Amino acid sequence: MGRLQEMLKVGPVFNYFGRVFKKDKEGKYPVSTNLKMMHGINKISIVLFLIAVVVMVIRAFTRE
Repeated sequence: MGRLQEMLKVGPVFNYFGRVFKKDKEGKYPVSTNLKMMHGINKISIVLFLIAVVVMVIRAFTRE
């Protein structure tokens, strides 16, 4: 059971979301044009995914 809990930890995922959606003021992470582009595309993907999940939930609750 402990191994399963370790595999299902979502803390690092939310840590990544926080890192992507805020500026790095401490200079802790490397900066390059490719990395900025990757994070920009990830932001767009995350927002579109969340919109799709919201639409699916709304459609599931409004079906007859």
